[in-house]
Amino acid sequence: MPQGPVAPAVTVSVVIPCRDDGAHLWRCLRALAGQTLTPTEIVVVDNDSTDDSAAIARAAGARVVLCGERGIPAAAATGYDAAHGDLVLRLDADSIPAPTWVESMVAALEDPTVDAVTGGAVFHDGPARRRAAMARLFLGTYATFATPALGHTPLWGSNMAFRRRAWEDVRGEVHLDPELHDDLDLAYHLGRRHRIARVSGAHMRVSSRTVEPRRFARCFRRGAGTVFAHWPADIPPARWVRLGRRARS
Repeated sequence: MPQGPVAPAVTVSVVIPCRDDGAHLWRCLRALAGQTLTPTEIVVVDNDSTDDSAAIARAAGARVVLCGERGIPAAAATGYDAAHGDLVLRLDADSIPAPTWVESMVAALEDPTVDAVTGGAVFHDGPARRRAAMARLFLGTYATFATPALGHTPLWGSNMAFRRRAWEDVRGEVHLDPELHDDLDLAYHLGRRHRIARVSGAHMRVSSRTVEPRRFARCFRRGAGTVFAHWPADIPPARWVRLGRRARS
């Protein structure tokens, strides 16, 4: 007889920050229901939505956590705090994970020297012939901007995972400013004491609305703001030296 999806050997929480994104959230949750490795729980953080996002999440069997403080940083942190799993996987409401997504993230964190992982994506909407190229350009721009600033692999909130104990280690350091990028900020803090690795493979699709001119400009502004929020302590040369010393020790 064919077997259904199996449960992971460790407990896994999937966290989805959401505000007024019910239609996208429904597709995301439907995709999570078809995973080859079943997560222990799905936590949807309702960031003061005025639509039916919370009702959609509950109907799909997700646990809904309310966050009245507007902004992705506060919503994401609320979800991570509420997560019960040993591993915390994060994606966005407009993400559509492949059936292998949870399995790929859990497998990557089987390496005991790695505490956080991140992966790429392709767009699931927009001009069909340009989706892959547009996604590569968007993520390539982010990596080109963020990697030298950090001195290591950046995290990307639409496709990332980390150990809960690593989050607990940096919880008091992260910024909750809604005008900063929570994933880049988290990478700054995790990267000081924890190794971040990249997961290969086509495990995620996301909406191309991120590259709309106004959204992209806001995204770039927030990215620059996140970098500057860590200066002068984390100005790149100083950070590189500290990370190099840590690697040698």
